[in-house]
Amino acid sequence: MVRGKTQMKRIENAASRQVTFSKRRNGLLKKAFELSVLCDAEVALIIFSTRGKLYEFSSASMSKTIERYEKREKDNTGINNKLAAVDQNTQNEKEDAQSMAKKIELLENSKQKLLGNGLEPCSLNELNQLETNLERSLSRIRERKNLLFRQQIEKLKQEEKRLEEENANLRQTCGMKPSPWSTSTEEETMEVETELFIGPPERRRIQNP
Repeated sequence: MVRGKTQMKRIENAASRQVTFSKRRNGLLKKAFELSVLCDAEVALIIFSTRGKLYEFSSASMSKTIERYEKREKDNTGINNKLAAVDQNTQNEKEDAQSMAKKIELLENSKQKLLGNGLEPCSLNELNQLETNLERSLSRIRERKNLLFRQQIEKLKQEEKRLEEENANLRQTCGMKPSPWSTSTEEETMEVETELFIGPPERRRIQNP
């Protein structure tokens, strides 16, 4: 007779369930022993019946096999946690990159609008806001420009004053006379005396030597 396929569900009859458990338990223990012998594998098998009775098989020491399993599980957990952390960091970096790309795109669009490009889709309110921003920017630029002008003028004045002081000290050290355009008032008001004679010129006789 051909055995039919067994349905994978709980056997309701207690006697049949106990018989099936005994048969399959013995078969499983036999397969575990064969696997350890034929393949030189370390095998440990633990079975608890519905009544709590323990059945076990181990090709080596059960405690050592369990300890080895726990150690490997702990290592795998650590590796899995590291991999999960790496995946999370990668995901965060990906999200940050996407957010940064969106910000760059918005800044580029704003820059183009400030340059007068791409204004077609803008509404009237957006254009008014853009105009206000431009006026505010121009006002700040003018303020900065005027400040730099004032600082430059002040710097030139200080430099001119310094040069004048150096020239004055140099003239005092070398005993140089003042320049012609800085002569005293007495020289400017000095009168020149001349002799004025009215009448025919005197005839002078030439005496022979």
